[in-house]
Amino acid sequence: MADSPLREPTFLILTALAETPQHGYAVIEDVLRISDGRVRLRAGTLYAVLDRLRADGLIEVDREEIVQSRLRRYYRLSALGATRLAAEVDRLRRHADAAGARLRRARLLAGGGAA
Repeated sequence: MADSPLREPTFLILTALAETPQHGYAVIEDVLRISDGRVRLRAGTLYAVLDRLRADGLIEVDREEIVQSRLRRYYRLSALGATRLAAEVDRLRRHADAAGARLRRARLLAGGGAA
């Protein structure tokens, strides 16, 4: 599991839960903010991913409460989830650094200016 890259929605959901426990609708809104409006999760997609992340031990239920006669479940990142998210951040950073270095070298070789 840790060797395969996280899909973008999964990465963003884990990121949303990294700071504080949130309920489903708050996760949807946070992912929208984190992605600058680019990733819009549907409720069905979100809850399928949350179920998988719980089964994988990456998130946990923090608490449940009743709001307007409906159950609201709050999720939090588990220790394993934090480790997995950190590993993905490192992986993405390495890839971005490699791409940036190659672009700088290409500009230098093309005579495009300083690195």
